[in-house]
Amino acid sequence: MIRTLIVLGAVFWAAQASAVTCEKLTHEDKRYTICEVDAATEDLRLFLKDENDELLGHFSSVNETLEPTGKRLAFAMNAGMYHDDRSPVGHYVEDGQEVMRVISNPGPGNFGLLPNGVFCIREGRADVFETLDFIDQAPECRFASQSGPMLVIDGELHPRFLLDSTSRYIRNGVGTSKDGTRAVFAISEDYVTFHEFGSLFRDVLETPNALFFDGNISRVYDRAANRSDVGFSLGPIVGVVEDVP
Repeated sequence: MIRTLIVLGAVFWAAQASAVTCEKLTHEDKRYTICEVDAATEDLRLFLKDENDELLGHFSSVNETLEPTGKRLAFAMNAGMYHDDRSPVGHYVEDGQEVMRVISNPGPGNFGLLPNGVFCIREGRADVFETLDFIDQAPECRFASQSGPMLVIDGELHPRFLLDSTSRYIRNGVGTSKDGTRAVFAISEDYVTFHEFGSLFRDVLETPNALFFDGNISRVYDRAANRSDVGFSLGPIVGVVEDVP
């Protein structure tokens, strides 16, 4: 398998001074933006509504809510599927409060293409769990967002992914290391299949478990690169929060 990394080899995974570092990467002729977070040390959160129960929906709105606290986003990405009213399709927890229960049964669309999974943020770590495993382990997540399908499950691609698929979209998702210290977020800059996107997490990013967040509406915020993708309102948003200098 041919890989082309537009980064300085192993330096990509080296210790980083900023809260999160985003890099460009090309794998099998498809371009991606990859953002890695040290989940053991960084302030990684999920956002849905403000203190007045109003939908945030945009990266700029999240920054507005953080500003009075002397904080701001360093990085953000849409973080799971949602209904027309932007409420989460599956399990959602924010700051320890459950907003939506776990959905374990199959259903329509990508979310119901089992196995799906849950992205869970706990003290000092972040993990992607397959949904039934999440139910069995019952981790106490400070933040959690359920989405689907899983991209990588214990080092293997989702069994329904087809090598010759013709379904191509801009896609985004997250993978985590076994010890929970690495949370690696990716968004494609080209239209990709599930098989191509899952292979990125398995073969290049080397995350044993990875979860699809969404496709077509995928967006990312990277303060260091002065990038803030815009569009219609999002549902759940994941972000790294840092102090304003």
